[in-house]
Amino acid sequence: MEWILKNFKDLTVEELYRILSLRGEIFIVEQNCPYQDIDFKDLKSKHLFAVIDGEVAAYCRIVEKGVSFDEVSIGRVVVKDKYRTIGLGQQMLRMAIKYITDEMNELNIRISAQAYLKKFYCSLGFEQVSDEYLEDDIPHIEMLRNKDISAIDEH
Repeated sequence: MEWILKNFKDLTVEELYRILSLRGEIFIVEQNCPYQDIDFKDLKSKHLFAVIDGEVAAYCRIVEKGVSFDEVSIGRVVVKDKYRTIGLGQQMLRMAIKYITDEMNELNIRISAQAYLKKFYCSLGFEQVSDEYLEDDIPHIEMLRNKDISAIDEH
């Protein structure tokens, strides 16, 4: 397994194609949710992804302050179904948080999380800061993390 972190402009065409394919596979097909995935926020994001045997197994984007929220955010968090039991999601989010705190010097991270993943994000130091709302007909909550990486639970 290889972890890769790149700016949008540094992604190869093949990497971008594989990332968009995984996002479509999960967010549009698996979740049966027709929505506009390509929202131009990718252009102002870092892209963190794991490659296993030539395929993108896990992906998220780290979005600059002021694009989605006033704070830096993490979005489009996805793990390919066959890799969901090996802890890739938590490993990836820990890496993203560490990058944000160490390299971007930011402690505040805001996300729009699918509500059923609240416990997962809480284990990484996020706290719910909004009521539940529908985004693309899927229940979401806004969550905020304003802690240092060492504060992450070891669950």
